[in-house]
Amino acid sequence: MEGIDLSLLKSLSRPELFEFEGISMVQYFTDNWENIQNFKARPDDILIATYPKAGTTWVSYMLELLYFGNTEPERQTSMPIYIRVPFLESLFPGMPSGVELADNLPTTPRLIKTHLPVQLVPKSFWEQNCKVVYVARNAKDNAVSYFHFERMNMGQPDPGDWNTFLQRFMEGKKVFGPWYDHVCGYWEKKQTYSNLHYMFFEDMVEDTGREVGHLCSFLGLSTAIEERERITKSTHFDAMKQNKMTNYSTVPILDFTISPFMRKGKVGDWKNHFTVAQNEQFDEHYKQKMKNTTLQFRTEI
Repeated sequence: MEGIDLSLLKSLSRPELFEFEGISMVQYFTDNWENIQNFKARPDDILIATYPKAGTTWVSYMLELLYFGNTEPERQTSMPIYIRVPFLESLFPGMPSGVELADNLPTTPRLIKTHLPVQLVPKSFWEQNCKVVYVARNAKDNAVSYFHFERMNMGQPDPGDWNTFLQRFMEGKKVFGPWYDHVCGYWEKKQTYSNLHYMFFEDMVEDTGREVGHLCSFLGLSTAIEERERITKSTHFDAMKQNKMTNYSTVPILDFTISPFMRKGKVGDWKNHFTVAQNEQFDEHYKQKMKNTTLQFRTEI
């Protein structure tokens, strides 16, 4: 893969968190800010938006297979997902920027991912009326997954222990800001922007095939049933966890001796992490934060 110097990436030191445009950020997502904001979206671009660790890679791979699974099968075995679906705001040493990767995507449509909250998404996506696929995951499981991700990802600040992390998560002092604002922001946007498809991680776990079907309807794809079944099988968590092109095992800033990038993909794993006291405190805080939205989540299925 040209333009990638993995040794540079390997020597990365953990960044400091700072306030940026009203949310917590690290330099790897702000250093290229002008180019991110000026990004020129095309009408057929598809933006995959999520809070970190809510099912981004999962839905990226679904879309990748829906559009290119048959026409460009060699892409699936030779190019990691993070090259096929560039991470727009990323700028890591030793790698081309997300903007550069997106600009040079040879595919139509271009699949592009972002973790930016809705208010920071480059304006051209809305101006071009691009399709946006948003995936949301319940706060408790999302927090647990994010915790393990920060433990193994040298491109993120040190999470500390679980209790420290959880308090910071509730305060919204995490990269890409508060979970609450993120999921609610896109939910509100959906009420006025019809090209936004809002998905739930829990629904995807419960019935992947059904959700692939919903995606096809939203995208106007008439994918054959057998093909949809094949995609459902390929995007099964265990299959993706074993797949070097989707499990991020080729990224040197991720320390797989601490935790895999794809850990469990379950709903309800939070019960193995939250103490009774943490759970009570979290529920109380959650009620306050989410009292003005119609958005609802399941914490078990």
